[in-house]
Amino acid sequence: MGSFSIWHWLIVLLVVVLIFGTKKLKNLGSDLGGAVKGFKDGMKGGMDSETPAPPQQVTINKSTDPNTVDVEAKTKS
Repeated sequence: MGSFSIWHWLIVLLVVVLIFGTKKLKNLGSDLGGAVKGFKDGMKGGMDSETPAPPQQVTINKSTDPNTVDVEAKTKS
């Protein structure tokens, strides 16, 4: 009652080939491979195709709060 031997797996493979036929199994394999490839391409495309969001512009109304300090942020070059 342990794992199946190689002969058990060969018999199962033979029965599957006899039931479905080699052409149907080949089509099934190519369909499965195409689905996996499409999934991988979709995962890559989802990350690459995103455009970065435009920087947000902040408008300041200086007249509302007299304690606000006006500071300009600069980026390092």
